[in-house]
Amino acid sequence: MHISKLGLENFKRFTDLTIDLSELPIAPKLVLLIGGNGSGKTSVFDAFEVMANAKNKNGLLPQTNGYYEKEGKEFRIDVRFTGLEQNQTTNTTFYGRSSLKQVPRLTRTAFGQTKFDFENDTDRPRLYIERDERFENDVEHIVKLMIDDLFKGDGKSRSEIINNYINPINQAFFRIFSEHSDKTILEFHSFTPPVDGKTAEILFKKGNSIIHYDLLSNGEKEIFNTLLNLLSRRDLYQNTIYFMDELDLHLNTQLQYNLLKEITENWIPENCQLWTASHSLGFIDYANESEFGAIIDFDDLDFDIPQVLLPQPKNNFEVFEIAVSKDFMRKAFKGSKIFFAENTDTPFYNNLEFKNTLFINAIDKKDVFFKSKNNDVFGLIDRDYLTDIDIEQIRNQYKNLRILNYYSIENYFYHPDNLEEYYSKKKKEFDKKLYIQKIKELKNEKKDTILYGIDLARRGYPFFNENGLEKQKQVFIENGKTVVELLRSDDFEQFYKVFPAKDYGKTLLERQNLSKIELAQTKWFREKIQDIIK
Repeated sequence: MHISKLGLENFKRFTDLTIDLSELPIAPKLVLLIGGNGSGKTSVFDAFEVMANAKNKNGLLPQTNGYYEKEGKEFRIDVRFTGLEQNQTTNTTFYGRSSLKQVPRLTRTAFGQTKFDFENDTDRPRLYIERDERFENDVEHIVKLMIDDLFKGDGKSRSEIINNYINPINQAFFRIFSEHSDKTILEFHSFTPPVDGKTAEILFKKGNSIIHYDLLSNGEKEIFNTLLNLLSRRDLYQNTIYFMDELDLHLNTQLQYNLLKEITENWIPENCQLWTASHSLGFIDYANESEFGAIIDFDDLDFDIPQVLLPQPKNNFEVFEIAVSKDFMRKAFKGSKIFFAENTDTPFYNNLEFKNTLFINAIDKKDVFFKSKNNDVFGLIDRDYLTDIDIEQIRNQYKNLRILNYYSIENYFYHPDNLEEYYSKKKKEFDKKLYIQKIKELKNEKKDTILYGIDLARRGYPFFNENGLEKQKQVFIENGKTVVELLRSDDFEQFYKVFPAKDYGKTLLERQNLSKIELAQTKWFREKIQDIIK
């Protein structure tokens, strides 16, 4: 089960919020909500808790006294699932854990001190802001299962019990704490139930030392708490939306990454989806590079007006600014060449993996221009309607700015030389001459429409507006006539420089069903971009 779209109206701080995952090619197993403190991430989990409580016997929706309603208005929650209607949800459709779940030390001295129905999750917090007290219930449940396995039925061997309850956690510990380091390995050692008025003994091995649960670090407790909860309950939640807030508390960056990877790939059942929230570098790093992950950015949004949030593009390094400022990134990537690039182009550039080069998203051409203008970072912008003389002038005036040789990145994707290499690799036919002829005919057909917008577009460019650059500005204005000449030419390499391939030519047969990711991995594309940024 996966959520494809979520709508919230008049719910907590949201007037009209939509999170739309429906356009992703595959439903993500992980949805990471990012944003600064107070940006509204946890309110999404409140909505899931409402949905869960509506199906759960201990739900207290009628008694929340306006906690969920924005300005007293009736709220609405609309969840679209893959393969399930909203009215078909059950009491196992959602399973959530808040950030308030850490247990610093064990307290129970006997089984049964707290009454709860494990299978119906009656020990869940009734509101998402309340403390999650499930941990010692999970301890009790696992110990009972171990005792039952040992003494009931055929009676499992000690090695079988270790394999079922101890080894899964130790294997996870190894992948999280130790797999790529020479640190001392933390191992889950043994369980002893609470007896004779004493608390349970949960023991761990670290090096040659045996350590009680109470003496673990906060981060170690956080990870054990999460893993034990999933070990004890995930069999009950096999077609479920899991939502867990701030799993990354008390963890360093590498442990953040390792934990989210471990839970997503090894502990969340296959037909389930995990939603979590964070502004930690490790979580963002994993979700950004994982094929299973989608990132939704809540930062700096006005939720008093309708907002539609879509997944961030892959390899979008802009999302890291939630966790790390650009100034810090510049210091952290000292020795690397940092380029700001327009809008959603950066994943294609980063996938080229140029040595010591990093591309970061900027909003648009102006944003790139101002970021690179007075800083020790670089900018890469679309050519749009710039002439060769314009580009030379701009490069002379703004030393850190680089400009594509064609209108936009799409001109590179769909350039006949690039398509020729692409189709050759696919062992498919491609008539290069015919394709060029089609582009010429299309250009001539749309020429007047394109010419109409050139002057307006050029007026919006940010170049040469500073005091003292009046002469350059005048030359730039006069150069607009050359763009018209370029577009009127029938020399392909002349008119194609300023031909908007991203807007025209979409219906050409040669461009149908092509992967931009693959088009950006050709030798031709790589060499062309490398020539520009070198």
